[in-house]
Amino acid sequence: MAPPKILLCGDVSGNLKQLFKRVVSVNKSAGPFDALFCVGQFFPDSADQLDEFTGYIEGRAEIPLPTYFIGDYGVGATKFLLAATKDSGNQGFKMDGLKVCSNLYWMKGSGKFTFHGLSVVYLSGLQSSDSQQFGTYSQDDVDALRAIAEDPGIVDLFLTNKWPSGITNKAGTSDVPPGASEPFGTDSTVAELAAEIKPRYHVAGTKGMFYAREPYSNVDAVHVTRFIGLAPVGNKDKQKFLHALSPTPASTMSALEIKTKSPNTTLSPYMYIEGTANAKEGAKRSSDSVSDSDSQYWRYDVSQKRQKHGAGDGNRLCFKFVSSGSCPRGETCNFQHDMDAREQSLRGVCFDFMNKGKCERGTDCKFKHSIQDEGESNSHKRRTGNATRSTECWFCLSSSKIESHLFISLGEHYYCALAKGPLVEDHVLLIPIGHSPNTLSLPSECEMELGKFQDSLKKFYKKQDKEVVFFEWASKRSTHANLQVVPIPSAKAASVQNLFHLAADRFQFKFTTTKFSNSSDGRKSLRTQFDRNFSFFYAELPDGTVLSHLIEESENFLPQFGREVMAGLLNKANRADWRRCTDSKEEETKMVEKFKSRFEEFDPNN
Repeated sequence: MAPPKILLCGDVSGNLKQLFKRVVSVNKSAGPFDALFCVGQFFPDSADQLDEFTGYIEGRAEIPLPTYFIGDYGVGATKFLLAATKDSGNQGFKMDGLKVCSNLYWMKGSGKFTFHGLSVVYLSGLQSSDSQQFGTYSQDDVDALRAIAEDPGIVDLFLTNKWPSGITNKAGTSDVPPGASEPFGTDSTVAELAAEIKPRYHVAGTKGMFYAREPYSNVDAVHVTRFIGLAPVGNKDKQKFLHALSPTPASTMSALEIKTKSPNTTLSPYMYIEGTANAKEGAKRSSDSVSDSDSQYWRYDVSQKRQKHGAGDGNRLCFKFVSSGSCPRGETCNFQHDMDAREQSLRGVCFDFMNKGKCERGTDCKFKHSIQDEGESNSHKRRTGNATRSTECWFCLSSSKIESHLFISLGEHYYCALAKGPLVEDHVLLIPIGHSPNTLSLPSECEMELGKFQDSLKKFYKKQDKEVVFFEWASKRSTHANLQVVPIPSAKAASVQNLFHLAADRFQFKFTTTKFSNSSDGRKSLRTQFDRNFSFFYAELPDGTVLSHLIEESENFLPQFGREVMAGLLNKANRADWRRCTDSKEEETKMVEKFKSRFEEFDPNN
């Protein structure tokens, strides 16, 4: 199969007519092209350009080929993007772009998807201390890309709005345009991500000029990276704003092709080589050495060279584990897989603060700079090697941190509570009273009580013309299990299985699918599939279908996977992350009281 042909464009700034005129011309002479990817500001600079721009959005003018953009800021951005987020067709997992109109797709936040065999990774928006709905990226977006950097395989294309800080370091001075080395239009976070992701091509805009850097070598990788900075559409200096590319996907290339380097390949701009007679050996030995100006790029200490040679600091946290709950390196990782730190992260505590005791972002950081526990701090527990479970577990009845106002019903082995930041008002959790990491390895008497709870909730929701989906992410590093219970309108029950399969396809895994006449048989089957040495996700659907997936150690599985799928089904994308839900204690108490009054006749513990 021939490699895909793509066009890359710099800041559009609303000049769609001029852009697409050029695209049509290039497409006739050198095409056909499969898509156009736009970096930098996409929306207009002023309201005067809105009529022309709106003509394309509303279909009065034609967009000639599939166009993807990440510069979600400028005049009109909020209006058009808000409409896109509310479109029912854009709910759920849409990493390959939310459809704005015919042939126009917005790559929101950050993500990774495959386009005609190419592995495409992107970071949308700009860095900002303000919490804006559009136009800026969040720490969660950055964290997601850090996790992607750990995935196997090579990223072909990395799209960002700003240039990475320091990209001209180690470059051939004769090829660097005037002003390219100035800090305006650059972003240190983008540099960190580029150094970690190691894409074959990195494309960016916002700098106001064209710059094709010599390819540079990556630390601990055989392939090189080529950076392309693109000028704005219609710039006065007539610098290049449209660039054609036809890269062979790395997944189809031979090892020899991957490691082939051109004679002008330079060292990585994100590290420096100390004086040595042998540059290659020097590069290997100093892969952990970073100049003072570049030290910020390595805050998370992800160098694989440290891990291979055991030079990692045993007191430092593994970012991959803290952010996602798993680490593909498993027992070979030289950084700590600390569940207390994981829980603190889920409570919104800054990773830098936990790992180093301080955060370079200061007041601009959106995360908490204090341990969310009473008594002995988690960082002290980590330093002293205390591996016992925290007495501050959110779900243990003896914990001082348990939020008892969320309680709905208390049994002998399980209790039912309103979910924190519920997707809908009747979203609850079934939680073991004992401190167990999952519900599948508990004794039979516990399983019997859980079955009674499930049957009662099904009857309760049925009276409201609703069905129910149960799901659990049983991580092998979880501390306290919780079975999610999400009601859905009966009319949507037929769609839920298909949506789970679509989401699984996005993350490149397949569910084991079985169907049972009663939930008891389904749970028995799950207990036989469960292996405590692996993480495990399953969902029990209204029609008796059970979806299950044994999660490999190296797999990039989202802890919030089940909730994300349900948020898409229920058109509750704004509540997909419970940490971003802002219900007050009074609002939660009202929801609990309303639920209890209606559930009373069904409550098995009444």
